[in-house]
Amino acid sequence: MLPLRIAVRNTELSPARETDIRHRVALLTRHYDRIMNCVVTVEVPQRRRRSDAAQYRVRLDLTLPRGELAITHQPRADLRTAVQDVFRTAERRLEAYTRRLNGAVKRHEPPPIGRVSQYYPLAGYGFIEAPDGHELYFDKNSVLENAFDRLDVGMEVRFNEEPGEKGPQATSVALVAQHHVAAQE
Repeated sequence: MLPLRIAVRNTELSPARETDIRHRVALLTRHYDRIMNCVVTVEVPQRRRRSDAAQYRVRLDLTLPRGELAITHQPRADLRTAVQDVFRTAERRLEAYTRRLNGAVKRHEPPPIGRVSQYYPLAGYGFIEAPDGHELYFDKNSVLENAFDRLDVGMEVRFNEEPGEKGPQATSVALVAQHHVAAQE
């Protein structure tokens, strides 16, 4: 059984709500079964005026073998909603934690680097030779940071490839930083 402590501050917790919290904590083990400790804090922050409606803040602290998860949301007028919000977030974070541990996190490949093979500045377009040798069309609007006018044939650029109306086309074209080494005399 998962060690659980429920702390309540400035409010009362009905038996039904406590049962709901205990049930939700038990369900968290479906997402990650090695939770070592769990603390749920339910509180009503001090109100500035008596006329202010009570707002419930729920915090969930989970101790895991390789760290801790602390989850809290903005206070809610309804305790049930506050509890639901925190536990939904906990489920998503535990799923992500499990994916990271299992090495199932997506690795994003960096955009390929190609060379400008043809450049027509007055017409507003050009072509990039991709690493595998095929050519991609690009236009002025696909060049990032208004760098179209700084391009020239032979320059290295990063790009993303997408299908276009007349074949593959480069998008998100960005200049690759050129490192200049001063010649030593």
